[in-house]
Amino acid sequence: MAASNPSGTVWPTAKPGVSVVVATAIVVADMVGVGVFTSLGFQVKDMPSGFSILMLWSVGGIVALCGVFSYSELGAMFPRSSGEYNFLGRAFHPAFGFLAGWVSATVGFAAPVALAAMAFAEYARSIVPEAPVMPVAVGVIWLVSIVQLFGLKHSSAFQLVSTLVKVTLILAFLFAGFAVAQPQPISFAPKAGDLAHITSAPFAIGLVFVMYAFSGWNAATYIIGELRTPQRSLPKSLLFGTLIVMVLYVALNAVFLWTAPIDKLAGQIQVASISGSYVFGDLGGRIVAAMILVGLVPSISAMMWIGPRVMMTMGEDIPVLGLFARRSKRGAPAYAILFQLAVATLLLFTQSFEKVLDFIQFSLLFCSFFTVLAVVKLRIFSPELPRPYRAWGYPVTPAVFLLVTGFMMYYLLVERPVQALLGMLIMLSGVVIYAIFHRRADPGVAIAPPGRN
Repeated sequence: MAASNPSGTVWPTAKPGVSVVVATAIVVADMVGVGVFTSLGFQVKDMPSGFSILMLWSVGGIVALCGVFSYSELGAMFPRSSGEYNFLGRAFHPAFGFLAGWVSATVGFAAPVALAAMAFAEYARSIVPEAPVMPVAVGVIWLVSIVQLFGLKHSSAFQLVSTLVKVTLILAFLFAGFAVAQPQPISFAPKAGDLAHITSAPFAIGLVFVMYAFSGWNAATYIIGELRTPQRSLPKSLLFGTLIVMVLYVALNAVFLWTAPIDKLAGQIQVASISGSYVFGDLGGRIVAAMILVGLVPSISAMMWIGPRVMMTMGEDIPVLGLFARRSKRGAPAYAILFQLAVATLLLFTQSFEKVLDFIQFSLLFCSFFTVLAVVKLRIFSPELPRPYRAWGYPVTPAVFLLVTGFMMYYLLVERPVQALLGMLIMLSGVVIYAIFHRRADPGVAIAPPGRN
């Protein structure tokens, strides 16, 4: 197979070989990080109600599903790797796509990789106290990157096995929590006062952080070009992956509340460890730490797989970035992988990944918002375009996603104006770089024919 940019340059591409199962594993692994194991303490502080907490996580899953339906329509229309870079460039303008790609290719994936690696190292210390943090954090990124450099066959096998281990450990923890622990006096049935909780400001603010925990539901859109029959497999993998995570998230929060007293959880970050101590006794903290430790490996792997595909696709379109479009003999975009590895390592050594994550949150929401809005735009102004998959529940599901994402952007602007402003500046820097370096041979192609690679 080969891909060509508007200037006609032909780039070698990997033979599509990623199955629905592996793509679903990528979605699950990218979504389930440390957020679900740390968020409950702040939510239950303002909403001491089992039903309200489970509703909060259920609503978060429903909103993510609304995004899944829209992204699936765009992915089936434009089956090319790179996510928002591809979608926004096709639906609006190549400059808009470059803006999204610039954020993703530089720090959008590298910063979360660095954060996950640092979390891996910290959890490793809870098991082996003398473990050196920085070497462990850097080491896990480099080891996972080496696997990615071996090509799709090895990446797929590693991703599938590691994700299955991750899900199995979570299921074992859930079973132990409900079967072994002494249940707390908590009710998950609706009761008086729950409606007030669900319509309260803490519920709305809690939803913002729940949606961060659900981020990653669009992971498979970054590797569309590597999927078998993407028009069918992409919607399935996004849907199955998001549903699996939604069930796991609701069940995990239920077992946290079932096993540990609310007053012990309120305001705490390590809610999973607290719950583990009530399930497994004194060793509970280490057991939970080991579970999260193992689970972070497929998360890092997923991000080191899908992130470089953005830079790779940008390299196919923009001559000055052409180096990143090159693939190794095994089909891996080696230079793009090494670039993301270098950025993630730099962020670790400079200890700046948390600040970068704060800066790019607004940018990522902005790109997701306009990607879903693109579905509405194309339905209205380009109804003739073939749509192998049509967003379920349109126009309600896009509207729900846009409303919630719009609220999240508003929240960031009000609560973190400096970080939101810096996020805008990062996007604007992408526009400037596009204007300087991007040489487009065919300026008329804002919406390319579906399926064009």
